[in-house]
Amino acid sequence: MKLTVKQTIALDYLEDNITNEVLFGGGAGGGKTALGCYFQIKRRLKYPETRGLIGRAVLKTLKETTLVSFFQVAKMQGLVANQHYKLNGQSNQIEFFNGSVILLKDLFQYPSDPNFDELGSLEITDSFIDEANQVTDKAKNIVKSRIRFRLDDYNLIPKQLYTCNPAKNWTYSEFYKPDRDAELEPNKKFIQSLVDDNPFISKHYKQNLLTLDKESKERLLFGNWEYLSDPSSLIDYDKIINSFSNDFVSSGDKYITCDVARFGNDSTVIGVWSGYRVKVYRYSKKSIVEVAQIIKQLMAENSVPISNVLLDEDGVGGGAVDILNCRGFVNNSSPLENPISRTKDNFDNLKSQCYFKLAEKINSDEIFIDCPSNFKQMIVEELEQIKQKSVDNDAKKGIIPKDKVKQLIGRSPDFSDMLAMRTWFEFKPKFVVGVW
Repeated sequence: MKLTVKQTIALDYLEDNITNEVLFGGGAGGGKTALGCYFQIKRRLKYPETRGLIGRAVLKTLKETTLVSFFQVAKMQGLVANQHYKLNGQSNQIEFFNGSVILLKDLFQYPSDPNFDELGSLEITDSFIDEANQVTDKAKNIVKSRIRFRLDDYNLIPKQLYTCNPAKNWTYSEFYKPDRDAELEPNKKFIQSLVDDNPFISKHYKQNLLTLDKESKERLLFGNWEYLSDPSSLIDYDKIINSFSNDFVSSGDKYITCDVARFGNDSTVIGVWSGYRVKVYRYSKKSIVEVAQIIKQLMAENSVPISNVLLDEDGVGGGAVDILNCRGFVNNSSPLENPISRTKDNFDNLKSQCYFKLAEKINSDEIFIDCPSNFKQMIVEELEQIKQKSVDNDAKKGIIPKDKVKQLIGRSPDFSDMLAMRTWFEFKPKFVVGVW
């Protein structure tokens, strides 16, 4: 097998004593799957009685695509099926003559096994996840936690190879974006490989890529990670970027919205608003009492009346609402009356109603977000995941669940939740005297 320059660079990282994780690809035709199969074959032959893993979101797809590439690469290496290795279809593994094994694994996060308990007792030496953009961050981390088999016997360190096309999920936030910003951790590497980096591919392959639609061409031919169009997306990417420079947005009434941290890994995010100009603050590991005190201080500093303070009341946020005696936002409550039509719009809950309104405001360049530079990309990632969950039917309008967003970006969308809460004031809900 002849390797491309980019494949050779990736293999150097996969064989050093520093790098644990390599993301390779970022476009079609760059030799992603061939590299992964070569990596696994080489490791199994070099280190007898070790176990590798080749995973993909769906096992059936793995067998129809990745496994076909495996057979081709094995043949290029002079390996003969049923002599040097054999496929065990029952156990879904490839067994080598020297006792090494490659396990073929389905990495889809099924509702019946959300924590991947099926992988619980697994012990492997290394792994290759093909089309990693289709696999959740949790699945990737579970596989990574299982890399420990016979490492000390051969003086090895854990190695994990991911291949993918551009996507806005953990592959972007953990590899592409940090690499772009020269902030990638020393034990991680990203190698972009496109069709023009692969001199061994058919000349017709690029011609086919040139006939694709604009979005597919940007992603698969040019490897553009920033260009992504999805019919279910509510906010245009360019408009999201505009929101950080829309300094012309007028000042107005003062508000504070706050998404209170629920779990140890979440952050409390606070927005101080003047009209639709917002200054963003984030705090970690603050108690409910401390969060309430911070909000009181921000109220005093920015002249925000208590009637214009809104906190997420779900979970522990209810405690802060009680301390401040302010308004509370309940995500799954009924949508509010539209002040123009005087009717309740066809949304599945209040959270969806506010997110659709937020999308409308951002798409109209009516929001200005003032935040530290290290918050900007996180906010962009969260706003890109605001998607309608039922585009093609007549059900009530709603957005994809928070749990799914967390799977895609690897954290809770605390910033976007805080931003969406601001639009609650647009609907001017009616209150009984003495009750928010």
